[in-house]
Amino acid sequence: MELDATDRRILTVLQKQGRITNAELSERVNLSPSACHRRVQRLEEEGYIAGYVALLDARKLARPTTVFVEITLQGQADDLLDRFEREVARVPDILECHLMAGTADYLLKIVAQDTEDFARIHRQYLSRLPGVAQMHSSFALRTVFKTTAIPV
Repeated sequence: MELDATDRRILTVLQKQGRITNAELSERVNLSPSACHRRVQRLEEEGYIAGYVALLDARKLARPTTVFVEITLQGQADDLLDRFEREVARVPDILECHLMAGTADYLLKIVAQDTEDFARIHRQYLSRLPGVAQMHSSFALRTVFKTTAIPV
């Protein structure tokens, strides 16, 4: 399925206002409510809309510290990559894990209460991940810009 301009407007609005009513959405994209509803259903069925979430405020949940961790593994064998990826997915404090091209094999985004909490996460989880040769951590001082909206 190819996206037209109306589909793109729907996706743009929904990324920024996921709880908008169908009536409000239909007005914003200049469609009848029934046509808008059908399009949203189609976009969901086709997988363009993967799900709906609530974005939480990390500061209010006492997780204001963001840490980026670069991990280099001892090797690149499939079984090692698979074991690492299975284990890293079990760490509750990790928000994202990316397989990278470049100097590190993986980049993790972690939230913590503070440096002491990150030390706990490191001791309890990161130091026990399989096949890790090197780990470099960088603490974000301030988030300048953040979005979840993908350009459509």
